Amino acid sequence: MNDSQQKIVAIVPAAGIGSRMGADVPKQYLKIAGQSILSLTLQVLLTHPRIDRVILALHPQDSYFSSLPEAKHPKLLTVVGGEERANSVLSCLNRVDEDCWAMVHDAARPCLAHSDIDKLIDSRVLFPQGAILASPVRDTMKRGDKQGRIEQTVCREQLWHALTPQLFPVMSLRENLSKSLKVKANITDEASAMEWAGIAPGLVTGRADNIKITHPDDLRLAELFLSQGE
Repeated sequence: MNDSQQKIVAIVPAAGIGSRMGADVPKQYLKIAGQSILSLTLQVLLTHPRIDRVILALHPQDSYFSSLPEAKHPKLLTVVGGEERANSVLSCLNRVDEDCWAMVHDAARPCLAHSDIDKLIDSRVLFPQGAILASPVRDTMKRGDKQGRIEQTVCREQLWHALTPQLFPVMSLRENLSKSLKVKANITDEASAMEWAGIAPGLVTGRADNIKITHPDDLRLAELFLSQGE
C-alpha cells in the first residue's frame, strides 16, 4: 500500500482550559447555536468518509465530555492529554499501532470544511513528507518592540498563517515529537516538530473561514460561518 492509500487517523488535542475566553467552562465546551465547539469539530471529522478513526485527548479531570452526543461514537477513542498540546498529540499517537497518517486538528476550529480535508489528504501525492492547511498572509505585517511600538514592517511575501488540520505519517510525527520534546525544543504545532527534524512540510491553501476560536468575538463569527455551510 502506498502512502496515498494509507488510513487516516484524526487526532484532536482538547485537554486545555482556554483561559483567554474568560468563561467558567473550558473553551471547547462553549456553545455555538446550541452545540459545543468540541461537538461541532468532532462532527466534521467523524462524518468524513476518508477518516477511519478519531482520537481525542482530554484533560484528566474533564467532566463535560461524557455528556456530549459524540461521546459514544464507534469511530471515537479518548485518551488522557498532557500539559501542552504536543504532549496531548503524542498521547494520541501512542495509541496508534499501525503505519498510517495522523491528521491533527485543533478542537477550537469547528468551521473546517470537508473540501479542505479532501485537499489535504490528496496532497500526500505531492507532499509525501506531510503538509498543513495554511492561509497566505494578506495584511501588512508589523514587528513591535516591548513598548508596543512598531519596530519594522515585515515583508509578507511567502508568509503564511498556519492552520489545521496538519497531516503527517504517524511514525515520523511520533518520533520527531518525542525527540523534540525531550530536548525542550519550541514546538508550537506538528509542523514545527517536523521542521526541527529537518523536514519541510508542504503548504496547502485552506479556506479563510477555518478560524480558531480564541476570544469571545470569535464565537459570533464562527456562528455566522457555520450558518453559511460549505
